Amino acid sequence: MNIDFPIHFDGRGRTAEVATDDHIRDLIEQVLFTSPGERVNRPTFGSGLMQLVFAPNSDELATATQFLVQAALQQWLGELIDVGDVQVESADAVLRVTVQYTVRRTQQAQVANFTRKGVGP
Repeated sequence: MNIDFPIHFDGRGRTAEVATDDHIRDLIEQVLFTSPGERVNRPTFGSGLMQLVFAPNSDELATATQFLVQAALQQWLGELIDVGDVQVESADAVLRVTVQYTVRRTQQAQVANFTRKGVGP
C-alpha cells in the first residue's frame, strides 16, 4: 500500500493508504499542480501548469501547455506510466486537465480528470 495524497488520517487514526493505481493518480496530480521551484530538494519537479491559469487563451498556448504537461509527466513518472493524451482547458480561472495514460506494470488504460481553481496572479 501507498500513502494517500493529500496526507490525512484514516478512521483508525493511522496515516491513510491507497492502492497502487490510486497512488499513481495522486502522483500525476502532484506533478500537474506543483510549480518548479516549489520543492526545495527537487527544484525542477512539477509542470508549471498553475502559472497558465490567468494567461490569455489561445490555440498556441493550449498546444504549448499540452506538450509541457506531457513532458513533465514523462520526466517524473515515465517509469510508472505511458502518457497517451493530455487535454488542458482554462476558463474563468479554472484549469481542467484530462490525462489518458497506461499503467506500465499492468498495461491497464486509465483516464484521470483534475480541476483546480486559480488563486490569483
